[in-house]
Amino acid sequence: RVPEMLAYEHPQSRTPLDAAPITWSFRTTMKFQATCRARSSRGPEPIAEVPTTSGRAADRARLRRYVVTTLALAVVSYCWTLAQTTTPRPSFDEFLDGIRREASSAGISKTTLDRALGGLEPAPVVVSRDRAQPELVQSLDAYVAKRLTPGVITTARAKLRLHRAVLNRIEETCGVPATVITAVWGLESSFGRFTGTYPTVQSLATLAYDGRRPLFRTELINALAILDRGDVPDGRLKGSWAGAMGQPQFMPSSFLRYAVDFDRDGRPDIWQSPADVFASMANYLKGAGWTWTTRWGREVAITRAVMTRIDRSIPMRRDGCRAERETTEARPLSDWNALGVTLPGGSALPEADLNASLVRGTGRHFLVYANYAALLDYNCSNAYAVTAGLLGDKLQ
Repeated sequence: RVPEMLAYEHPQSRTPLDAAPITWSFRTTMKFQATCRARSSRGPEPIAEVPTTSGRAADRARLRRYVVTTLALAVVSYCWTLAQTTTPRPSFDEFLDGIRREASSAGISKTTLDRALGGLEPAPVVVSRDRAQPELVQSLDAYVAKRLTPGVITTARAKLRLHRAVLNRIEETCGVPATVITAVWGLESSFGRFTGTYPTVQSLATLAYDGRRPLFRTELINALAILDRGDVPDGRLKGSWAGAMGQPQFMPSSFLRYAVDFDRDGRPDIWQSPADVFASMANYLKGAGWTWTTRWGREVAITRAVMTRIDRSIPMRRDGCRAERETTEARPLSDWNALGVTLPGGSALPEADLNASLVRGTGRHFLVYANYAALLDYNCSNAYAVTAGLLGDKLQ
C-alpha cells in the first residue's frame, strides 16, 4: 500500500491529481517555459497557439507517465529505507538470552531460569492457533443462546449444590455471590473440565518471540516468577495456548495478584483445589470493583421508537475496552423510564437510585449497573458478561 504521505493532490481542488481536469493551461505553461528559453538566444517569438485535441491527449499521457514514475520511485525509496531501518529478527536462543537477563534483573534465580528455559523450543501449534483465530464474532444474542442452554443451567445448579459450603464461606469473605462465582467458573473452564494442556512458559515464549509483543513478554516473566516462588510445580504450569491458566483461566499476572490459598495448604492451586479456584475468582471480581449491594444488570424491553429516542439523547461511551465503548453512557433509571424502557413484560423499571448503561443485542437488550464493569474486567466481551450475569440469575 502506498503510504498516505506519498499521495498527490491537485493544489486547488484537493482531488487526486490524476482525477483533476487536464486543460490547455498545462501545455501553455510548457510552451511558455520553452519560449523563455528561446528568447534568451533568439529574441521574441510569436505566442504559442492554442493546443489541439491531439495535443491535450499527449499532455495527458505525459502526465500519467510522470505520476506513475514518481510514485514508483517513491515506493521503492520508502521500501529501501524501511529495509535499512528494520532491526533483524534475533534467533530464538538470542531472544531467550534477553529474557534471561530481564528475568534475572527482576530477581528470578538462575536455577529457575535454567530449569524453565533450558532447551526450550518454540511451539509451532501455538503459532498456528494464534494466526488462525476467526475474524467473525458471534452476536450477543447468538452467544447467549449457544451457552445458556438447559444442560448448562442444570450442571451449574448441581455444581453449586456440591460446593455450596465453601462457596458460602467465600461469599461471606469477599462479598461476591456464590451464584456469580459459579457462573463465571462455568464459562471459563466448563466447571473445571477444561483447564488447558499447553505448557505455559513455552506458549508465552512462542507468542512473545513470534510477534515480539510486549504483553506476552511481560506475562512470560510473570510465569517465571510463579515458578521461582514455588507456587506451582514445573509440570503443572499449563493452560490455554494463549497462556491462560487453570480453572479460572488466569494469565500469570492475574495469578500473582489474585490467586488465594483458601484451603491453607501452603500454595494457591487454581488447577485442582476448588476452594482456591473459587476464592481466587472472587478475589479477582472484588478487586475489579464488585460490590455486594448491587446486581449486575437486567434484561429490558425496547421498541423501535424508544431506541430512536435513545440514539438521539444518550451517546455511546468513548473510553474503555471495545465492549465498554459499545455501551451507552450511564444514566439514572428514572431517565430510562422516561424514555420508555420497560421490563420484558411491559412493567416499569424499578425505582432505585442507580445509574445504568444500555447494552444492545440484535433482539435482546440489557441495562447494566456498576458491577457489570467487574465482569467486563474479567473478560472484555458484552456477550460473555451478559451470559455470566444471566446464568448467575438462573442459579438464585
